[in-house]
Amino acid sequence: MNNLFSTGRSSTRRAFLAAGATGITATAGCTGSARQDADVVRIGVLEDRSGGFALNGTSKWQTSVLAIEELNEAGGILGKEIELFDPDPQSDNQRYQELTRRLIQREEVDALWAGYSSAARETIRPLINQYEQLYFYTTQYEGGVCDSTIFPVGATARQQLGAVVPHLIEEYGPRIYTIAADYNFGQISGDWVRILAEENGAEVIGEEFIPLDVSQFGSTINRIQEADPDFVMSMLVGQNHTSFYNQRASAGLDIPIGSSTTMAQGYEHRRLNPPALADMYVGVNYMEEVDTEASNAFVERFYDRWPDAPYLNQEAQNNYFSIHMYAEAAERAGTTDQEAVIEELEKGVEIEAPEGTIELDGDTHHMNHHMRIGHADSNHDLSFGNEQYIGAGFLQEVGCSLPDDPETTQYLPAEVYDL
Repeated sequence: MNNLFSTGRSSTRRAFLAAGATGITATAGCTGSARQDADVVRIGVLEDRSGGFALNGTSKWQTSVLAIEELNEAGGILGKEIELFDPDPQSDNQRYQELTRRLIQREEVDALWAGYSSAARETIRPLINQYEQLYFYTTQYEGGVCDSTIFPVGATARQQLGAVVPHLIEEYGPRIYTIAADYNFGQISGDWVRILAEENGAEVIGEEFIPLDVSQFGSTINRIQEADPDFVMSMLVGQNHTSFYNQRASAGLDIPIGSSTTMAQGYEHRRLNPPALADMYVGVNYMEEVDTEASNAFVERFYDRWPDAPYLNQEAQNNYFSIHMYAEAAERAGTTDQEAVIEELEKGVEIEAPEGTIELDGDTHHMNHHMRIGHADSNHDLSFGNEQYIGAGFLQEVGCSLPDDPETTQYLPAEVYDL
């Protein structure tokens, strides 16, 4: 495995901060040495509140604010107040790079939460790796990131699709048609559908990867109707792709649809008129409609703080619990030194999240999640079933063990499975 760290984690960061101290003083009035004596904990949150991903990113930012306010009301972290740095990246990957550099160099954040899309994550990951920045990525994603300072705590494709694909095969039959966004998330998710189909005696009879700027799906719907699958797997993302569901209803495409993206992030079941999402099944670790005591209490706190918010999505819950998890790890470590906090996280942390009690797998930096299947009926009313506790199995299969081998890799299903 590839080990990029010939020196320790913290030495690279210290050398960088020392080298940049003059520029930091001029722009921010804070030198590296002054930062060491700071009486605050600095957290950076880069979540989209405008642009194409604002629909998904705004509630992530809102729950981050909520978690930090709760922690500060309880005395902060290690008795220190948490200071939040949260400029809007505006769904722009170049701006993500600029802001990430600023938060590392100028603001010297102790921990960073950033990004909705996998593309945004990969845009800033070289900076995260270069300066060994403790970073939490909270969106559900395609999986496979084995990276020494990154904690991808959202559900992976293996977890989400592993919940919903076998269920739909059992309920409706073995013939699957896949439509997915044409970038790394959609393509790797398509690989996972094929893997799960083979594991469960099914087959993918058609597969399309749709560019993000496409909003007209007539030809795709025609091809699905001609193929006559038992169900469709949809990993479409973004506002343009949402139009597929209304067009599907208008065309009378009444084939059941499974997903890892729809409803839990962009709350299409609220935004679209029925029956656009009739017989939609999604694998999720959380939606605000999950009816448990912990979830209901979380929803109440969220809307008390943000009464005009349109929805509390899956990733927002992930931001919330991971900020509390970070605080717990820092308290246990007795410091916000990033290397020490990472070492504490790698021991494994159990956290009471709104989705239920979950645990961080220290070897892979991923969460074991309570996965549920959310189902929308013809009126877009939701029900949940088939709850499973699913771990980060794929990275364990490839031998990701970050405490022993602090690599910076993203593994692909093709490295393990015959695709």
